[in-house]
Amino acid sequence: MRTLMSVYAIGDVQGSYEELRRLIDALQFDPSADKLWFVGDLVNRGPASLAVLRLLCSLGDSCVAILGNHDLHLLAVSEGHARLRPDDTLDELLAAPDRDELLAWLRARPLIHVEGAYAMVHAGVLPQWDINTARARADEIGRLLRGPDYGAFLKGLYGSKPDRWDVLLTGADRWRVIVNAITRMRFCTADGRMEFASKGGIGCAPAGYYPWFDVPGRASADHIMVCGHWSALGLVLRPNLVALDTGCAWGGSLTAVRLEDKRVFQQPALGPGRPMPSQ
Repeated sequence: MRTLMSVYAIGDVQGSYEELRRLIDALQFDPSADKLWFVGDLVNRGPASLAVLRLLCSLGDSCVAILGNHDLHLLAVSEGHARLRPDDTLDELLAAPDRDELLAWLRARPLIHVEGAYAMVHAGVLPQWDINTARARADEIGRLLRGPDYGAFLKGLYGSKPDRWDVLLTGADRWRVIVNAITRMRFCTADGRMEFASKGGIGCAPAGYYPWFDVPGRASADHIMVCGHWSALGLVLRPNLVALDTGCAWGGSLTAVRLEDKRVFQQPALGPGRPMPSQ
């Protein structure tokens, strides 16, 4: 019997329940000894978001999950602050008898998880934020989501402006920049101006922009960043980066990396997937 704990970081599930079950089986996951880290975007676009949330809730303390942009979208829709999009697949979850319990569990998830040398976010961290600063900004959002007036936060969630951080920002503008950086960002300038139109790989960076993790002098470079969100990027393993979105919902695969030795486990999508949407 294994006695040492393993931590498996898992990429964007996005409602791909059957692939997740097969991947967990392949890991020989022991909930009494191991941890599963989920990089966010637990729901939407895949066919079984309800089953995914039920499974993750059942895992208790062996599951560490953070919020992605699709998870926040679900919360906003559930509160009437956003409409379902044509390519959303959230109807079953929203109609479920246990939806309130599942949404409450989701609302309690953080935007960042820091443990030892690792920091897990859905998309990225602005170059001027060290990990303590990023965690403080993420905690602001967590307090709003757990608070009694979380609907006010969700109402102001959408939009791509402002596109850079300023300590003088207040209210919805401040919250939106924090959320966009942590859950939507791919490219930014050296001084942290974000760009959201480009969704291709590293070679698609607009002039003057970098993939957020390649910005020279990035303040969070002292941690190993674990992230997802960027399916066009695919699996990237570097000494200070573990990028895990391999596009299962689009016909790719669902990927896990055992953090102790960087061993990769992958479960191919069981169907052809959907056409790649704007995210």
